Amino acid sequence: MTVELNHTIVPSHDQKAAAKDLAEMLGLEAKTNGHFDVVQVPNGISLDFMDVDEVPKFPMHLAFLVSEDTFDEVFGRIQDRDLPYWADPMRTRPNQLSAYNGGRGLYWDSPDGHNLEILTRAS
Repeated sequence: MTVELNHTIVPSHDQKAAAKDLAEMLGLEAKTNGHFDVVQVPNGISLDFMDVDEVPKFPMHLAFLVSEDTFDEVFGRIQDRDLPYWADPMRTRPNQLSAYNGGRGLYWDSPDGHNLEILTRAS
């Protein structure tokens, strides 16, 4: 039997704004689909943003494997927006990039406090 992740629901204070923000950061599109605002990732998985009264105490971690060129584009957007970023999920290395598995990576927060990551080599 084949098992693939199809989608996950991302809790948000403002689903439309959150989906738009992530889509812009990653160079993707956000679309409304029923009750959700959706960011479709090229490998077939969708992130379905849903309004909630309170975002969970423990934020989600969403990691995106990207090409070197896409990494540069996303990193440029992070810098243009003057967003804090870290080389590690524990936030002990601010304003640095990671070099896991010979690639590059970084972490930043979504407007709802979810821990977002881009990396150029799979871990």
